[in-house]
Amino acid sequence: MKICIIGGGLTGLAAAFRLAGSHEVDLVEKRDHLGGCLASYDRERYWIEKFYHHCFVGDDALLALIRELGIEDRLEWLKGTSGYYVEGKVYPLNTPLEIARYPFLTLGEKYRLAMLTLRAKKLDVDALDGVRARDYVLDNLGEGIYRSFFEPLLRSKFGERSGDVSAAWLISRIAIRSHRGLSGERLGYLNGGFQVLVDALGDWIGKHATFRLNDPVTVMGRTGDGWMVNGRHYDRVVSTIPPQELARISGIPLAPVPYQGAACMTLAIDRDVTDGVYWLNMRDPAPYGAVVSHTNFAPVDRYGERLVYLASYFTGELPPRHDRVMREDFCKRFGVREEEIRWQHMAVEPYAGPLYTTGYRERLPDYAQDGLFIAGMFSRPNYPERSMEGSVRAGYEAAELAGRM
Repeated sequence: MKICIIGGGLTGLAAAFRLAGSHEVDLVEKRDHLGGCLASYDRERYWIEKFYHHCFVGDDALLALIRELGIEDRLEWLKGTSGYYVEGKVYPLNTPLEIARYPFLTLGEKYRLAMLTLRAKKLDVDALDGVRARDYVLDNLGEGIYRSFFEPLLRSKFGERSGDVSAAWLISRIAIRSHRGLSGERLGYLNGGFQVLVDALGDWIGKHATFRLNDPVTVMGRTGDGWMVNGRHYDRVVSTIPPQELARISGIPLAPVPYQGAACMTLAIDRDVTDGVYWLNMRDPAPYGAVVSHTNFAPVDRYGERLVYLASYFTGELPPRHDRVMREDFCKRFGVREEEIRWQHMAVEPYAGPLYTTGYRERLPDYAQDGLFIAGMFSRPNYPERSMEGSVRAGYEAAELAGRM
């Protein structure tokens, strides 16, 4: 069969990896590069992701793909430390002593929080789909833990929609991040960045399929025996773009999926400003929800400079001058002089990921939709928390259906 895959992000690449060789495959991508949200900046001496990424020990499909591509030797397991920024101070929260010293939770609240972390993997997240995360925390852990720990996380991640997010998302996030030692979390990263994965997939697929870059899908419709996409005929179409975008292009009535956007600023500076912490959540209100110091995770000597992400999410339109507001706040809050910033890049993605509001599970779309196949961050393997693992699985599952029907 001749199959068109729309979208060159990780889901589209995974689908192409499964279909190319057995079928005639065209992968159509609107940008001039592959990777989607996994794409990287080329800094000449190194690659660095536009949006911070790491993987987890339980990512079976992703890790198997890395092995299959022959890049397992690039995979390394690093320590990911975390903490909170409160009232102008960094509080690491990794070792028992650091947690004991954290002054914004009582001893009883710390105990209840620790017990939730231990129980998270055993909880039925499907049963929590209709429960708001806010209500779950208030009912089970108390207001102190909600105000001091979870409310800032929800606010930074979902903004004005934070009150609508389900407890299923929150518990899933706790569970996936519970593989911790006494000093931090064990996280996976590729030496050379995840551009290594994108390149390996691109090299393999390119030998068995056709890439059509700089080719946004503008015209798409049925024919008697298949589909026309940008004037080319296909027997099958696998789309990895948001359903509402596919509906707009094709005219097929697909239920929209609530999405949020991400605006992620990458800065290069000469010194560490987060006291060795990799992932620093902002409890204090700020125009970004977290400061992610990449070079407190991956070794700084690989880059020759310290790399920091300022992570923010939005619904609707990105606030005006947001890049300038983020940079100015960061410099003031962390005592960074403007001349200390070597360079900066701002990546903005309006469809960065689904909003896991209550009732989302019932809105999960099937892969087969009105004669075509759809998969992406909105698919079941990415519920109730999106990940590279979920994107690979979604691509595989859609490809299996498209290739046999």
